[in-house]
Amino acid sequence: METPQNESFRDTIGTLTEEGKRKWVFPKKPSGRFYDYRKWVSYILLAFFLLAPFIKINGNQFLMFNILERRFNIFGFPFWPQDFHLFVISMLIGVIFIALFTVAFGRIFCGWICPQTIFMEMVFRRIEYWIEGDRGAQMRLDRQEWNAEKIRKRGIKWSLFLVISFVIANVFLAYLIGSDKLINYITDGPLAHASTFISLVIFTAVFYFVFAWFREQVCIIACPYGRLQGVLLDNKSIVVAYDHKRGEGENGRKKFRKNEDREALGHGDCIDCFQCVNVCPTGIDIRNGTQLECVNCTACIDECDHIMESINLPKGLIRYASEENIEKKKKFEFTPRLKGYSAVLVILTGLLIGMLMLRNDVEARVLRLPGQLFEHKDNNIISNVFTYKLINKTTRDIPEIHFKLRSYNGTIKVVSAEDRFTVPMQGLAEGTMFIEIPQSELESDKTKLMIEVYSDDDLIETTTVNFLGPRSYK
Repeated sequence: METPQNESFRDTIGTLTEEGKRKWVFPKKPSGRFYDYRKWVSYILLAFFLLAPFIKINGNQFLMFNILERRFNIFGFPFWPQDFHLFVISMLIGVIFIALFTVAFGRIFCGWICPQTIFMEMVFRRIEYWIEGDRGAQMRLDRQEWNAEKIRKRGIKWSLFLVISFVIANVFLAYLIGSDKLINYITDGPLAHASTFISLVIFTAVFYFVFAWFREQVCIIACPYGRLQGVLLDNKSIVVAYDHKRGEGENGRKKFRKNEDREALGHGDCIDCFQCVNVCPTGIDIRNGTQLECVNCTACIDECDHIMESINLPKGLIRYASEENIEKKKKFEFTPRLKGYSAVLVILTGLLIGMLMLRNDVEARVLRLPGQLFEHKDNNIISNVFTYKLINKTTRDIPEIHFKLRSYNGTIKVVSAEDRFTVPMQGLAEGTMFIEIPQSELESDKTKLMIEVYSDDDLIETTTVNFLGPRSYK
């Protein structure tokens, strides 16, 4: 079946030509109140992104995602492999939070918070506007021959893009390996850490490729979140929307003519100026409705408001609105779906806070030595051998570590030169211990023991083990 002409936009994405080739987008430089708001939000988020790996809370990096060593810091809280369940809950909270805001406010995350949008629109495109000029000047420069002017402008632009990509790559590396380690590597020089330097070069090349060439294709092709919005959005979600009832009228759009009574002629307020299309960073026509490529950046809202203001028509032809609001003038409602997401978010957040408060600074694990049962010693003493592992999650050494048995008259002997030892900061101590208990104390062939871990006189952790003994007693 042949596709109707007014539905032909659904056949392809906005950045492809009819031949299926890449159509380079030259968006007009946006301006307006929403763009000003976005700039301030972007400045704050850029500062946060650049500074977060260098901020310390109680000696812990504010944000770190060290995948290789399986160490993560989120808002100053360290997460070790043993805390993986807490890390999973944190990630689930993030996913539910984004889903909640998508259901309520559409793809607002992409337009206002996403690092890809912030760097692309507020850093790289602004450099482009500064060097090459606005939309028309960029298009002319692209068409002209490679003369001295084009070589100079493109050379300066690409050089700046490369420098910024290198800075971003260094910050990204600080998130992965830790800012202290990154600074040490920089001080030592690239030759001392060749593998890390090669990784840095690769990251730089990836970021340069993304922001210099791939650009908006990340949001359209690579990012899965754009596909998610098709599942999460409904007719009650507030998105950047074109008021087609007001814009089209009874007889559709028409170019603006001075002193013409558009209402009497049945024409809508849209004057078909295409400025909303020209300013769009993904090259779509918002008048075709909500589309995969739309990142809710509000550039079309500002541009349309400016046009409406210049021809003395009310602003808001393109605005934040839901489909229900445009069709039925219904206001935003806190729907059962939103209540469900909110309830799950509150429960998970409460669970995470509770688990964080109950988490100890030191985690102890005592396990039976593989292949060993028990040893019957003199004076009816039963001995079991165990291995222990203590993990220090803090940024300070924990000294004078020793073990005690709770509820049993037995002894714990650590196989080391000293009875007491220190667990290094953000490190571990491991070894072997013998637990000896009089046979008269045992009530069965398998007895559960509670082991207390002390730092000097302070109880810092407890753990349990199964102690084996003979089947016949007393």
